[in-house]
Amino acid sequence: MTTSRPRADGPGLPWHVSDALARRYADGSAAETDAWSLEKHVESCGDCAGRVSAAVRAGTAGPVLASVRAELLASLGPGRAKEGARSPRPGTASGPRPVPVPAPTASPEPRPAPAHPRRRFAAAVSPGRRPGPAAHTPTPLGRWARLWWAVGPALRGSWVVAVLLVVGGAYGLAHGAGVQGARSLLLALSPVLPLAGVAVSYGRHADPMHEITASTPSGGLRLLLTRTAAVLAVCVPLLTAGGALLPPVAGFPGAAAWLLPGLALTLATLALGSFVGCRAAAATLGGGWLLAVAGPLLGPVDTAASATALAPYFSGAAAQGGWAAAALACAALLALRRRSFDHLESR
Repeated sequence: MTTSRPRADGPGLPWHVSDALARRYADGSAAETDAWSLEKHVESCGDCAGRVSAAVRAGTAGPVLASVRAELLASLGPGRAKEGARSPRPGTASGPRPVPVPAPTASPEPRPAPAHPRRRFAAAVSPGRRPGPAAHTPTPLGRWARLWWAVGPALRGSWVVAVLLVVGGAYGLAHGAGVQGARSLLLALSPVLPLAGVAVSYGRHADPMHEITASTPSGGLRLLLTRTAAVLAVCVPLLTAGGALLPPVAGFPGAAAWLLPGLALTLATLALGSFVGCRAAAATLGGGWLLAVAGPLLGPVDTAASATALAPYFSGAAAQGGWAAAALACAALLALRRRSFDHLESR
């Protein structure tokens, strides 16, 4: 009995297809991200290709694939059909027999990308495929291009401009117009600005390549968290520094008092987004926050009244501790719901 040699598929630990993953792929229950990763791996790993091929042959698709194979061999001619009938199945003692592959031309044309991962059964049921070309060394320009793609549409669109306008508007009201309540307005708006960035970062409505990116091994919740981190990396320094530059008010919450409420609302948006989508979740939570907190501040601005209205939400150990507990609870729910972002039909 032979064992498969460890083979590195990239700059990390060796990875191979398990029997459980092969069975889930064969019956169609594997997540899109797992299916794409499996199909990419079997293009260069004959052992895993044989394992997946055996799982597919043993499943419900086995008879259909057998009839397609028989028709294909029959169309090649009697001699080739007899040769295919005598070839052993993958996993037998004699090992898989390589399928004859025509020699590549001088400049082969690239294959078009499939519309759905389940259409790439040929990669899984052909254990004799030759390994693909060696991966090229990424250039610094390529790394920056991938980073620019990963940060999402929020940092490439008008959302950053909106954040700058909010901070600049508060600064202009405080120092140019002498409005003492500018700091309270900025503090009330700060927790919901990241929600708007998350809403325009993930989903079909925001990304024209959503179905492609969400089906890659880096898609799903991993991509959403990457883009959320990019949104927070922009919001946290801009809003905190903007609040610190405004005139201080006695008894008013500090410029960093919005951080825990903002983090809790952002994680709550991601957790609720696993049920209804990120855009609907951001609109629901952001609208509720604005009605409860920022709404009372839109009338005649009184500094003392603003401090009294915002204190229950930002000031004190009880308020900040409650936001921290809410953030942990939303993070735990998001971890339990992480697989929901793998299904393209519902996100």
